This record gives sequence, structure tokens and C-alpha cells, in this order.
Amino acid sequence: MGKLCYLCRVKARVSANISVRQMRIERKRNLQKLIDSRKNGQIKIITGIRRCGKSYLLGVLYRDYLMQDGVPADQIIIVELDNDMNARYRNPLELGEYLRKIVGDTSKDYYILLDEIQMVESIENPYLPKSSGAKITFVDVLLGLKSLPNVDVYVTGSNSKMLSSDVATAFRDRGQEIHITPLTYDEFYPAYPKEKRFAWREFIAYGGMPMVLQKPTHEGKSGYLQDLFRLTYIKDVIERNRLRANAETLDELLNVVASAVGSLTNPTRLANTFLSVKGVKIKSDTISNYLDCFIDAYILNKAYRYDIKGRSYIDSPLKYYFTDIGLRNALLNFRQQEENHIMENIIYNELKARGFNVDVGIVEYNYSLGGKNKRSQLEVDFVVNLAEKRYYIQSALTVSNEEKRQQEVNSLNRIDDSFTKIVVVNDNVLPWTDDKGVQYINIEDFLLERINNL
Repeated sequence: MGKLCYLCRVKARVSANISVRQMRIERKRNLQKLIDSRKNGQIKIITGIRRCGKSYLLGVLYRDYLMQDGVPADQIIIVELDNDMNARYRNPLELGEYLRKIVGDTSKDYYILLDEIQMVESIENPYLPKSSGAKITFVDVLLGLKSLPNVDVYVTGSNSKMLSSDVATAFRDRGQEIHITPLTYDEFYPAYPKEKRFAWREFIAYGGMPMVLQKPTHEGKSGYLQDLFRLTYIKDVIERNRLRANAETLDELLNVVASAVGSLTNPTRLANTFLSVKGVKIKSDTISNYLDCFIDAYILNKAYRYDIKGRSYIDSPLKYYFTDIGLRNALLNFRQQEENHIMENIIYNELKARGFNVDVGIVEYNYSLGGKNKRSQLEVDFVVNLAEKRYYIQSALTVSNEEKRQQEVNSLNRIDDSFTKIVVVNDNVLPWTDDKGVQYINIEDFLLERINNL
């Protein structure tokens, strides 16, 4: 019964008024992560911001893959723990006993898919004196299941208890975190239900939360994203971190960060902005703590500056980017639509989704002015690294004239190594390379094709 309820509810989340098969969103990279981790002896812990598609990935895409690979349906055990029909299994001992009965036939391999694992409550250990304070948690259950040779365990969680970036730590070296992001553009584009020429326009406005594709109107899309923030994300952050701040304060802080996306800042600057704009005095240390909470919940990411020639990091100031640009825009009621900053945020997210380490580059150089030696800095939007690979990437709204082009490539031309340099532009141009080896490519071409070959 739990299996059927789970599938019905997962499909409802994904399909709304459109059937799940009609609206099927392929998430090949994320699915491949699960396939590669299959039967590796670890607990697979699927994390990510709420509503980014974790349940769909596990309960629909991965389940379909297993069945197509010959795994019988009765050997795929799905338990949806937020379903009231499965309430008894929120007791960890009940859950463990139930699953062990199912997987008792050691001649068969079983796949256990547990959704909303955070619904399992901690209970007192009934085998020890109450005075010991010892607890049994879902971690104990999962580690026990992991020890069974015929069981492969996968879990998801959707509130702050499972959104924390340190979730895998609870399982020591016996858990593998598989992080899921909102849809990247090459996932969004094939699933976009309208004319493809409108896809980019909607993506930069509403982002890649899967449910946004189900909403036909601006009111539906914007309302959904705003509700996610105010009714879900902010509440989770407050509860998990036991913050004394109210929702309004955190909402206003995110508004300030959203307004400055793509700009260098730090907690001190944000505290000063809060005081001057909002008339509210908040210590920079408190701001820093709040920002870390947002990062921990996968709402924000931060990018440090890297001195390319000096090969060293600069702690402050830095840049904050939103995990989903639609959420950022919704916070601002879609008022500040600076496409240059939005492009930069999207490129950052796409690179991170592919596992790259991404920093903001700094190029220092000396020059003479009035007979005096001066030192200045130029910025490279992204220094991108993965193993031995490195790319320098500049996001530019346009290079339609030579003056603007020279402005955008000035920093790149001062880097004296042989790594690939790319300028991503909003201009509708065919890919080309200048006489200094700098590549130019349209943003959609980059996100749909070039980025997959980095």
C-alpha cells in the first residue's frame, strides 16, 4: 500500500494537470549518479533544496531504470514517510522491523527507497535505562539495513534536517551524498512545453524549479516561488538553526542579497546596507551566521576571489549567488531584471551542477600614471577547475562594438597561461575565436552544447 501511495503522490507532484509521461523531465546526469552508485555498499543520501526534484528522480526515474534493467517491482521497496498511512514507520524500530521482514529472502537483491526520511522520529532506546538518555534514530535503522548484503539503500529528505550540507557526516564514511540542483538549462529546454524560442526568456525569469513548468501563467509561477520562500524555506532555516530572527528579518536580508547578486560584498557591507536602507542595526557576525544558514540549506552559494597570478585566495569581499534564479527574482517581485547579473548567476549554477570548482578571478597588473607606479585589479567572472582542467569564463551581455569587447577581454588578455578563455554573450552570434585565442559563444549555445564538453 505504501508503494502505491508513494507513486501516486510523486506523480501528482510532477504532473499537476499534465500526465507525468507527457511531462517527463529527463535528468540524465543526476540519474547517472544514482546508477554509478548502485550497490556500492554505501547509503545514498539525496540532498538538495526543497522541491528541486529529489523524489521524482528517485521514485520515478530511478525506479523506471531499475525495472527496465530487470529488477522485479516487488524487490523495489518504496516507503513514503510523509504519508499518514505509513505513520507507524516514523518510529525507527517499527520501520526497521517492517523492512527486515520484506528483505528476508537473501536469495534476492532489494532496493529500499525511503522518501522524507526526516519524518522518522528519535525515540528512547527501550533496551537501556531511561536515565542513560540514549536514543534510536533513523541513522541507526539505515546503518542496520546497510549491513545486509542483499540490500541497497537510498534516502531523500525535504526539510532542513536533511537539507544540511553535513548530512552525510551523520553516516561517517558509510554514506554517499548525491546533491541535486534545480533544472539546468539543458534539462529545462527539452521539457519546456511552449515554443522553444520563449524558453530562455522564461528560464531567466522563473528559473529551474520543476513545478514552475506546470504553471501556465505569471501569477501561478510567481506565486508558487514566493510561497516556497516564505512558507517553506524561511521557516525551515529558522527551525533548524533555532534562530531568534523573525521571518521578516531573514526575508529582508535575502532581498538585500538578491539586489546585489553578482556584486562583491561581505557581511559588514550588508549590515551597513541594512542600517541605511531598512533602519535596522544588525551585527555583521549575526549577518554572517544568517548567510551561512542559507548556504547550509542550499538557498545560496558563495564564490571566493582567487588571485590568478598570485595563486592565492582572498576572503573578502566575495559574491553570493542564488541556487535558483527564479527564487531570486520572486524575492524581488520580479522588479530587478538585470539580465547581465542574471546571466552570471545562471552560468555559475550550471558550472556548479556539473561538479566544477568555481571562483571569481582577480588579475593584478602594474601601470604608470603621472610618473608614479600604480597597481590595479581586473575581474574574471569565473575561474573554473575540475581535476587538471581549467577555464576562464567571462559573462557579457553584449560585445556588439569593439570598445565593449575590449573591455570584456581586458582581464583575460592579461592572463599569461594557456588555459581556455571563453566569453559568453547574450548576442545572437555564431561561435568564433579572436586573434588572441579568446572564444565567443552565445549563452544558449553555451548552456545547451558547449558546457557539456568542458
